[in-house]
Amino acid sequence: MTMSLRQLIASGLMATALLPLAVTAQAGNHGGEHHAPDRERMEERMQEHRQDVYERAGLSDEKQQALNEAHDTFREEMTDVREAHRARMADILDEDEQQALRDAMHEAREAYREGHGKRHHGEAMNDE
Repeated sequence: MTMSLRQLIASGLMATALLPLAVTAQAGNHGGEHHAPDRERMEERMQEHRQDVYERAGLSDEKQQALNEAHDTFREEMTDVREAHRARMADILDEDEQQALRDAMHEAREAYREGHGKRHHGEAMNDE
């Protein structure tokens, strides 16, 4: 199956628009409720970014609406999947084991960031 250049560009734009949101959704699993205002601001920025991308691509209002509806469906489905996963984890692990797993994931993430010089929430990398 061959994709036209227009289909390829549209797919790329959709992926570009959705990737940060998928990352945001994943980050929401680890942040807890105290990050809700940050998540809302991030969603607003991503919505503005999507709109900018749509306008740059010269997409019609109808196409923009269809993409926004697809995005909304994606978020709802991701929420359902995340909730189902949490329920399965709760069936497998007791509360202490769940906390131990969260702590281990946090430690592993921090070790990875330290080892790879990743920035965290806008912190500048120090090359000295």
